[in-house]
Amino acid sequence: MDSQDSLNNPAKPAPRIERPQFATMRSGSFLSDHQQYRSPVQPDSHGHAGIDTVVEDLRGASLSPSKPVSPFNGVPNKDDPPPRIVEGLSHDFSHPNCAPPRGTSSQRLVATLMYKKKAKTAAPSPLTSSSNVSDIPANFAPTTNLDNFPLEPDTAGEPESLDNIYGSYISPMCITSFLHLMTLFPLPYGVAETTSAHRCLDDQGHPLVVELTLSPIPDPEYLSLDDLRKHELIYRFEREWNVDIVLQPDTLWRRHPRLVVFDMDSTLITQEVIDLLAATITDPPDLAAKVAGITHRAMLGELEFDAAFRERVALLKDLPATIFEQLRPALDVTNGVPQLLRAFKRLGIKTAVLSGGFLPLTSWLAGELGIDYAHANEVVISDAGRLTGEVKGRIVGKERKEELLLEIAKKEGVALEQVIAVGDGANDLLMLGRAGLGIAWNAKPLVQMEASARLNGDSLLDLLYLLGFTREEVELLTE
Repeated sequence: MDSQDSLNNPAKPAPRIERPQFATMRSGSFLSDHQQYRSPVQPDSHGHAGIDTVVEDLRGASLSPSKPVSPFNGVPNKDDPPPRIVEGLSHDFSHPNCAPPRGTSSQRLVATLMYKKKAKTAAPSPLTSSSNVSDIPANFAPTTNLDNFPLEPDTAGEPESLDNIYGSYISPMCITSFLHLMTLFPLPYGVAETTSAHRCLDDQGHPLVVELTLSPIPDPEYLSLDDLRKHELIYRFEREWNVDIVLQPDTLWRRHPRLVVFDMDSTLITQEVIDLLAATITDPPDLAAKVAGITHRAMLGELEFDAAFRERVALLKDLPATIFEQLRPALDVTNGVPQLLRAFKRLGIKTAVLSGGFLPLTSWLAGELGIDYAHANEVVISDAGRLTGEVKGRIVGKERKEELLLEIAKKEGVALEQVIAVGDGANDLLMLGRAGLGIAWNAKPLVQMEASARLNGDSLLDLLYLLGFTREEVELLTE
């Protein structure tokens, strides 16, 4: 019976023990399972958790107050842009480098900071430092005589450049200091804040050229761009940080010039041609010194260029006309000029040289470098093939250079905003002022203060950085 009943009514299997759940085996916290001590600190009444609670057990702890999220309805506007939440981060859209709203115009200023590598105040490299005393390491002591040892720094000299402290390049501190400087100038009415963006044009780690885009420009009714370029604070900053600062409005013409005009002496070449001529003459022996003295005074603006040039040419009387051919090998072309002109050719930019020197040498150099226009002074040559000490026609001085720039621009159909002029002397000032951008290249102090831009480097190829090109693009243009 029992056997039959057991067959008819088999015993129910024992209830299966459920697999232990992860939550019952562990607390979810390593500290809860293995550490003897648990901090009694609990989230405070405001819902803020202490560090112990955060580390040990996040369950039930409110790490931040709840923030109501309102749905986005409609089109974003300037006063209330919709936030975008990505992985817990809140992003708000701004438009400092975008096209301006319809009906308005861009008001951006481009500041190009260029470190002056050739400056006397640049920090010396420890690899090139040396000492005249063999038993004293380089830069270890200024003298071996203790009586002459300076106990106090010389306060009469130039202050130490800040690049000696923060690095011989455009350092982050330099950029920060410049941005702070620009906040000292008043903004246009109704503008409460400025935006800025930067590009390291040659190197990210230790840039020598940095382009900063600032928006908006300082109030032009209070301070024009010309006055801003000449402002004492800008000039002081350049000296403190050993940089050149070129300020330009961020316009289409800045990036796309169509005509570049150069002076020749001390610009395309490193010498003054008339000084080279005088240096070849040994009789009288003081002729070279006389010519150089007149040249120096003319470049400083102390003498009218036209009168100074006629006076110097008169000193060259009876020189053979073949002297110009003899001087060709002596011309020292400025570093970077061949590559710069090659880049301009590839960009379709016309070039011209307007020289206060002599046409035979100017025309020859223009042909060698591929320059489109060449203008200079013509000297009178006698039937015997010698210089008479006279000049034919108008002298290519400051007024004539300005006229020639206008004539070439009109002939090529180029607006003056798309013209760049480069020079170093007082006789270049009118030409520099007429161009959309006038660059004083390693120029005299008067020219540097009057020009709209100044460059004091060792290569004219740096001019391409003012157009916004990067090192990679410059290499591509000059290859």
